[in-house]
Amino acid sequence: MKIVTWNINGIKARIENLLIWLKESDPDIVCLQEIKSVDEQFPRLEIEALGYNVETHGQKGFNGVAILSKLPFDEVNRGLPGDDSDEQARFIEGVFSTEKGVLRVVSLYLPNGNPLGTEKFPYKLSWMARLEAWAKERLALEEPLVLAGDYNVIPEAADARFPQQWVNDALFQPETRQAFRRLEHLGFTEALRMASDSPEIYTFWDYQAGAWQKNNGIRIDHLMLSPEAADRFSSISVEKHVRAWEKPSDHVPVAVELAFVPA
Repeated sequence: MKIVTWNINGIKARIENLLIWLKESDPDIVCLQEIKSVDEQFPRLEIEALGYNVETHGQKGFNGVAILSKLPFDEVNRGLPGDDSDEQARFIEGVFSTEKGVLRVVSLYLPNGNPLGTEKFPYKLSWMARLEAWAKERLALEEPLVLAGDYNVIPEAADARFPQQWVNDALFQPETRQAFRRLEHLGFTEALRMASDSPEIYTFWDYQAGAWQKNNGIRIDHLMLSPEAADRFSSISVEKHVRAWEKPSDHVPVAVELAFVPA
């Protein structure tokens, strides 16, 4: 089963690229971030025509997450628990049936946190703490769980072409990286690092200053696997060629293959 995370950076601007990519890549489950669309205006008909079920948690002009799935949804949960005042659409969980029981997949869009010195950085850290608390409860179910998304976290210096450029950025702060590490300490495994410890594997290239052409990238899109999901790990790939398409997102799809069969 192929499960993909992709920050699409605006579904309306990128719908043609998405449809072409869906036909080419043929994923089973896709976690989209930054759809920047309310639920009612999400172009679901075009996607459903390709055989996908569509669930969204949208927000006008900002944020927004979605899950596209060839499998029917057994259950959908929107919004990260822990703060009823948080109106930002950054979290959606889908529950699916496989031949071995339940599979849970989350599409998440973690706060950026910039600029430092504003309320945005504490919001980022509090959101990560809420995610940790939620994930700890889900791990107790001992079910395959995939936390897929744009984490806005550069875990290690090797995950940036020029790490020194990021020392004053929220994505690379010690507190940010420690919060990410606490997810791993709960029992999650970062899928890409199961397969490779190579540097210069990136998932994001800024639109500015020729970053793509110079390969000045960072790796901030991650798939975190519970032990039950990690046990079924087959492979992972970064579909970076999509960044060279016309009108690209600044992120590219990251795809993990897990040994599951639909029920």
